[in-house]
Amino acid sequence: MLELVEALNFWFWFGLGFLLLAVEVFGTGGYFLWIGLAAIVVGIIKWLVPGFSWQWQLLVFAILSVVTALGWWKYLKVNPQNTEQPLLNQRGLQHVGRTTVLVDAISSGRGRIRLDDSYWQVSGDDMPVGTQVRVVDVDNLVLKVERVST
Repeated sequence: MLELVEALNFWFWFGLGFLLLAVEVFGTGGYFLWIGLAAIVVGIIKWLVPGFSWQWQLLVFAILSVVTALGWWKYLKVNPQNTEQPLLNQRGLQHVGRTTVLVDAISSGRGRIRLDDSYWQVSGDDMPVGTQVRVVDVDNLVLKVERVST
């Protein structure tokens, strides 16, 4: 095993770097991009400095990987990604503010409504079937509703 580690050359680092960049294509949020670039940087250093020992290669790779990944994480915290559909993967929150009627009465705090082509469990004050309600919040997959004043 030690022979494999001692035989690390720049081709290994270039291959690892490009493999990690290929993994990034599958949507890892940018982290494999920076780790892949760290591997490529180590490959460039090994190419320019052939005597660069395997211990230093691994150490530089580890440090660059951590620093770049943490730097990317910090950048994303400071500069959040704005999108045209911020609730795209939060289906319940997309319904907040919508009004509909109860399909099943709310009894003991639980009932059911229909929104678009789906039925949703709801919670709120007890109300009969057909009562017009507004979605005001979401708790996991249960929509919280209140009666619409008429």
